Amino acid sequence: MDKVSELRTFVEEFGTAPTLEEMERRSLKAKGIDGPTGAHVIEEIHTPFNFAYITTTTGTMAFQNLVGVTHNEIGGRIEAAREMFSLAGIQKGCRMLISYPPLVSVFSKAALNDLEVKTEFLYRSERDAFILAMCEKQPQVVAGESSFMKKAIEDARGMGVLGNFPRGCVFLAAGTPLDMDLLEAVKAVEGKVHDLYGCQEFGFLALDGVPLRKDLTLIPREEEYQDLFVGGLSTGDCFAISEKGHVCNPEGKILTYSRKRHNTECETILKKTTANGLPTARCLARTILRLKAKFISLDKDLEFGAEATQLLIRNQSGEEWVVEGPVKTQLFDELMQAQIDYQSRGKADPVWLKER
Repeated sequence: MDKVSELRTFVEEFGTAPTLEEMERRSLKAKGIDGPTGAHVIEEIHTPFNFAYITTTTGTMAFQNLVGVTHNEIGGRIEAAREMFSLAGIQKGCRMLISYPPLVSVFSKAALNDLEVKTEFLYRSERDAFILAMCEKQPQVVAGESSFMKKAIEDARGMGVLGNFPRGCVFLAAGTPLDMDLLEAVKAVEGKVHDLYGCQEFGFLALDGVPLRKDLTLIPREEEYQDLFVGGLSTGDCFAISEKGHVCNPEGKILTYSRKRHNTECETILKKTTANGLPTARCLARTILRLKAKFISLDKDLEFGAEATQLLIRNQSGEEWVVEGPVKTQLFDELMQAQIDYQSRGKADPVWLKER
């Protein structure tokens, strides 16, 4: 056997890096979002191991942007989903029809698995397919945009099939601000509406104006509106706050159906960090920008090795608020740990170092 043949045998039989066929596949099914949409194409990409999965923003304010979700964040999303199910009175193991598959990425598949949810998707991403699914699949819970679901109920009534809809279904209005007319429309099927707010970057955050996470912070913006932060990071959304309560729950003070967005966000400055050095803090700031499209500044007198994270939030008028960890900085700390975990995995292989 010549040397080239020997080398081929070695590469084919004893090589440690996987071939294309041997590479792990994280398919739509593996992510739990294997349903059709009218807004996407399916494209395979190489995804780093440090991501639990990749999703995209909705594109309501700008071009859709990739969002990376780290493994460290999944626990927080599971806890938020559990809290949501508890507040909405949804039973574990329910059948849920999801009209827009990427909504699963806001929960995370792991969260729905934890709650033993049996997910169903539409055959086509259109209202007729939604009506058919409601009639045939008889879901106990439906998640989708409120105006879409309201119009589907109206269409079903006109088609004479509304009587085939399941009775007592829970409608989770998510993805867009709540269409108030849905509250009246679901009465025809003895349904219950819940206003579920969240985003791809941070998961679901509030149900009927009640926080689903302990690390939410509200910062006064203008009049009765306040900016919503999660783990010290801005969501980019500003909501009216009312002591009279949310239309779906008088205990909920965040009126998630009354939303404003501003061209400028408050500045978030890292004052104290549990990290032991400046390089890690700098890398974390870049990681947050790349994964969540949020800019983090490092204070010139940044304290390292602190017992808890401290963030300073400053608005355009120069007013400042301090966010103290560990409770209120949970998401930030999860991303910090993800960065530390990433750095701890040394890349000594020449493939990584790109040595020639």
